[in-house]
Amino acid sequence: MQDTGATFRALHQRGTPFVLANAWDAGSARMLAAMGAQAIGTSSAALAFTLGKPDGAVTRDEALAHAQDMVAAVDLPVSGDFENGFADTPDALAETVKLAAEAGLAGISIEDIKGDNAYDRALAVERIRAAAAAARALPHDFVLVARADGVMLDLYDMDEAMARLAGFEEAGADCLYLPGPPDWDALERIVTATELPVNVLAAGSMASYAMEDFARIGVARISLGSSLARVTHRAIIDAMSEIWEDGSFSRLKKSVSGAEVDEMLAKGARKS
Repeated sequence: MQDTGATFRALHQRGTPFVLANAWDAGSARMLAAMGAQAIGTSSAALAFTLGKPDGAVTRDEALAHAQDMVAAVDLPVSGDFENGFADTPDALAETVKLAAEAGLAGISIEDIKGDNAYDRALAVERIRAAAAAARALPHDFVLVARADGVMLDLYDMDEAMARLAGFEEAGADCLYLPGPPDWDALERIVTATELPVNVLAAGSMASYAMEDFARIGVARISLGSSLARVTHRAIIDAMSEIWEDGSFSRLKKSVSGAEVDEMLAKGARKS
C-alpha cells in the first residue's frame, strides 16, 4: 500500500516549489489530477461555499467526510485545510490529527486563530507540539503544516508572526505557512529564517509573481487556497449578470464541452 504521506513529504523541496492544487469536490480534484497536479489540497472556504455556508462554518465531521471523498477520487496525496483543527486544546487537536490520518489524508494545515482571535503564542505552540506528536505516532508518514494567520487578519505584526513560526518549528511542524505576507521582503524573511519548507498562498499580491520567483528565494510549496473556486464563482456571476442585465447568453459560448470534461474525469480518477 502506497504511503501517500511519504510521497507528499518528498514533494516539499526548498527552491523547487510544487503547486498544491486546491479542489472542492471529486470532479474538480480529478480534473486537476488529469492536468498534472502532483498533490491535491482541500479548501475550507471552497468546501463551505459548496455546502452553501460562509467560510469558517464547516464542522469537523463535514471536513473529514469531504476528505474521504477527495482521497477516494484520486491517486494523488491529499492534504486537508483544517482551519484551527476544529479544536482549542492541544489534546483535542491531536485527536483531529488522528482522525484526519484515518480519513486517508497525507497531511493537514492548522491555523493559530479561531474566528477573529489569535490563540496566545504559548498555546498556539503547544497545540502544534501536540499535533506533531500525534502525527509522529501514526503508522505512516503525515505532513503537518503550521500556519500563522494573524498578519493576514491584522491580529499581530510580522515580528510576532516570526516568533510564532520559530515556535512551530521547534514544536515539530513539518512545513511553515504565513498566508498573505505584507510584501515580498516579508516572504523572503520567512524563508530565510527557517530550514523547513515554506508554503506560499498564490493570492493577493503573491499571485503577481511566477513560479521562478518563488523558486529563487527557496519556497517549497505554492497553494491555491480557494482561488480556483472563486474563479469558478466569478464565471457564474459574470455569465448570469449578462443574462439578467443584457439578455445575452454570449458568455456561455466559452464553456468547455461535456466530452472534454468526461475525458478529464476519467483520466484523473483513482485507479488503485
